[in-house]
Amino acid sequence: MTSGQRLRQIANLLNGSTFLGLLLAACARTTVSSGPRGLLIASRYRWRLPFAAAFTVGNVILFRAGPESAVANPALLGHEERHSTQYAWCLGWPFLPLYFIAAGWSLWRTGNPGSANFFERRAGLEAGGYPRPGMPCMPRTAPPGTTTPRTAPRKHRRIGTAAPNRYEA
Repeated sequence: MTSGQRLRQIANLLNGSTFLGLLLAACARTTVSSGPRGLLIASRYRWRLPFAAAFTVGNVILFRAGPESAVANPALLGHEERHSTQYAWCLGWPFLPLYFIAAGWSLWRTGNPGSANFFERRAGLEAGGYPRPGMPCMPRTAPPGTTTPRTAPRKHRRIGTAAPNRYEA
């Protein structure tokens, strides 16, 4: 681990966000294992909310997939790692209301919770499965160069941009 990664790990322990992530992982009966760069991987998350393949609380990344799939997806893992750093910068728990405000703003502006969300833009929209404003939605497993959108995306009434059926957090 680099000194910055160690500092993030300590900050998220001290601000209580990693504890919150571990508590959530325990309540959801996930399997927690050590991940790269000081992260903890909680795999096989089965609760319905949030509607995401992965999301982060402190240094804990909760994946719906198994641990092998989680580590095998470096783009999504890097995206979630940047959210872990955002928790440290926001001093832990304040990240949650700030994130939800940004997601609401994005939903109002673009029709999806990520495209105009400050936190998602800083974490990498494409890696998190979010479209750039004005771009069509693509499934995560689409081959490069494919331009077929997902099943019937809904249109936002004001802006007219498509919103995908599933987002990463």
